[in-house]
Amino acid sequence: MAGAEPRLTRLRSVGTDLSVRLASAVVMVAVAGAALWLGGWVWFGFCAILALGVLWEWNRIVKAFAGGPLAEIAWLFGGACYVGGAALAMIMVRSGALAAEGGGYSAVVVLASFLAPIVAVDVGAYFAGRMIGGPKIAPKISPSKTWAGLGGGAFAASCVAIFNEVLDIGPGGTIPGVSGSGIALAVLAGVLIAVVAQAGDFFESWMKRRAGVKDSSGLIPGHGGLFDRLDGFIAVFFVLFVVALLPAYLG
Repeated sequence: MAGAEPRLTRLRSVGTDLSVRLASAVVMVAVAGAALWLGGWVWFGFCAILALGVLWEWNRIVKAFAGGPLAEIAWLFGGACYVGGAALAMIMVRSGALAAEGGGYSAVVVLASFLAPIVAVDVGAYFAGRMIGGPKIAPKISPSKTWAGLGGGAFAASCVAIFNEVLDIGPGGTIPGVSGSGIALAVLAGVLIAVVAQAGDFFESWMKRRAGVKDSSGLIPGHGGLFDRLDGFIAVFFVLFVVALLPAYLG
């Protein structure tokens, strides 16, 4: 009986932690969903708040490992470009410039074509990594990330992309119908999204390891910080900013 009490204490602790994580997740999804649905200035403000929060966490991490004032300034400038570019792309897919019509994609399209594939990467990577395991990608940076997880994330994101292609949702919807080339491009998009999202995850993990911290902050109960939750999204949307939005402005 002496060993039963510590086990019950641990179980209660795990249950409490899961409850906190679930409650935080519900609140995050509800707030993000409402902002996405309303669009306009609400979506702009939501993305701006996220960007400012991530930059605050970025600065906290950088201060812990920057070698001096010049290095810190360089890191802060890089963070402003990286996070700011991603935030601008998030705003524009809903509000205008990145949509073929110029008026922005609907909330459903943004969710299905731009957000769901990134979520699918996390889900697919988690389950494939747990079920298959195998060699680690970069154990010194992120011990839990495996090649099987990356493959699972790519598979899940590709499935979402194929779903969008079949139903003509999102950027591919301007060309109606299903073709072999369309499916191939959807699979390629899923793989690229998985690689970029995982690279963003590794980048944040590398920063945190250099700083000697586990989480970017404690802003989200049970989940760590905003950067912890958005690392993959930021990486994907920053690439979207570089390849689609930036040339549109410069051209």
